[in-house]
Amino acid sequence: MSDEVKAFYEKFAADTEKMKQQAPNMMAGFGGMFGKIMGEGKLAVREKELIALGIGLALRCKPCIFLHVKKSLEAGATKEEILEAAQVAVVMAGGPAFTHIPEVIEALEACES
Repeated sequence: MSDEVKAFYEKFAADTEKMKQQAPNMMAGFGGMFGKIMGEGKLAVREKELIALGIGLALRCKPCIFLHVKKSLEAGATKEEILEAAQVAVVMAGGPAFTHIPEVIEALEACES
């Protein structure tokens, strides 16, 4: 299954380039907001990415899950911390978030290889 996640990462990178060309104002606006909010602050980037992952799970957003697992790892989160954050999302969002935990595991596996 991690091949699906790897393919998603590749496609998302290509899609991002297309969006930069075809919707530059949106990308500049969103990118600026993302950069300012998700950078170091009172919360570390690692903490912010784990929060974003939890929200992605609660909203059942598969792309958000894949992206924020990867970004959490890049920000220094461990596999165990990511899975614990995912479990908190299940506590808060219940069964719908629970059904997306396999996507967290798939993204972790994809990033390991």
